[in-house]
Amino acid sequence: MWPFSRKGASGFSSSSTAQEVTQGIDASGLTAIVTGATSGIGTETTRVLALRGAHVVMAVRNLGAAKQVKESILKEFPSAKVDAMELDLSSIQSVKNFASQYKSSSRPLNILINNAGIMACPFTLSKDNIELQFATNHIGHFVLTNLLLDTMKKTSRQSKREGRIVNVSSEAHRFTYSQGIRFDKINDQASYQRWRAYGQSKLANILHANELARRLKEDGADITANSLHPGTIATNLFRYMDMGVATGIVNAIGRLVLKNVQQGAATTCYVALHPQVKGVSGKYFSDSNLSKTTSHGTDADLAKKLWDFSMNLIK
Repeated sequence: MWPFSRKGASGFSSSSTAQEVTQGIDASGLTAIVTGATSGIGTETTRVLALRGAHVVMAVRNLGAAKQVKESILKEFPSAKVDAMELDLSSIQSVKNFASQYKSSSRPLNILINNAGIMACPFTLSKDNIELQFATNHIGHFVLTNLLLDTMKKTSRQSKREGRIVNVSSEAHRFTYSQGIRFDKINDQASYQRWRAYGQSKLANILHANELARRLKEDGADITANSLHPGTIATNLFRYMDMGVATGIVNAIGRLVLKNVQQGAATTCYVALHPQVKGVSGKYFSDSNLSKTTSHGTDADLAKKLWDFSMNLIK
């Protein structure tokens, strides 16, 4: 990453790691949920939040994999507080079950990191008959966030500490369909393009955070909502591509262009924990610095339309 590691206004760059951007931060007393915590940047995010003292709940499909992650973290940091709960974001019922169990546990919630996602898969419908990328990357997190908001508001009031909601988006939001969100063709298999559908779901992550930030401010809640691009990580980039070709690409350019997992988790951890981000809401971050989206990404009307569309979709 050395050719692209110039530091931004935050003092960090694309080569900064999650541990570096949280150095000296005490997260003890904070409780965080991280979706998709059993691989890649989700695992590293969990590890670093736990290292800084946060109690982390991994929201995952595979509890066996989560157990291995937990054991690995505890081996490194014996005092770490890490738990796991089952969550399948492609199923609205699973999301409801998770939220119900979490609330019944009476745990507080300071930080919600909507990290999990799938990328550029062939056309598939979710259990709720919603195109799978839109269902998993956006709708699942939309429902989860809405169901946990009251818990976050209560925690914020009682702890007098700012709550933070972090949506892991992607620069791929720049390559969505021309209209941004195809409200009338979410499930249209004939015109489905898997990379544009991925971009659409990542744009939805940004718009969700923006509209949520507006609503939280209107409510007077001490909770922020932001979105971010983690960087392109070699571990997940080529999942649905021919691996012979992909391996050649990674070998040729990987060390110069792609981030490792420690760097990939940096912006998430920065937005979730860093004092520089206190009070900042409805923004988009990249390389642990403020960044800019496309015009679709700052379209307040589109964000409100997506919110209403999503609410109708889950009725």
